[in-house]
Amino acid sequence: MSKAVTPRLATEERADDSASRRIDGRIMELGDWRGEMLARIRALIYKADPDVVEEWKWRGVPVFAHDGILCTGETYKSVVKMTFFKGASLDDPTGMFNSSLDGNARRAIDFQEGEKIDEKALKALICAAVALNTAGSATRPVRSRKKAP
Repeated sequence: MSKAVTPRLATEERADDSASRRIDGRIMELGDWRGEMLARIRALIYKADPDVVEEWKWRGVPVFAHDGILCTGETYKSVVKMTFFKGASLDDPTGMFNSSLDGNARRAIDFQEGEKIDEKALKALICAAVALNTAGSATRPVRSRKKAP
């Protein structure tokens, strides 16, 4: 397995370095197809959204965010699960979502060993999730920070 490489913007130091290092570590720690799959998914997320922010939450779950959580990259014994927090609100014309289909908000994609990724469809889902998050942030009221008298 090749060494994990954290995606970076060439001239910008990222605020998510600690989370990125932890995700690098998880990929290396797995050392099998799951690490390779997580690395491939991560690279596709960056191709779809170069401004994504990596986070490390819930005692070891890689999280990818842009104006809110887009998706997670969970690893289990037999699958790498990509959970979209607002997946039920996203169009999925190619049927990528194959897990967590009965929830009100979330949808997931379970990737199995040796499975090919439909890169075009996955990038479209990521872009749609970014658009949904950024549209939501544009409509949220701005709270003023008034000092108490």
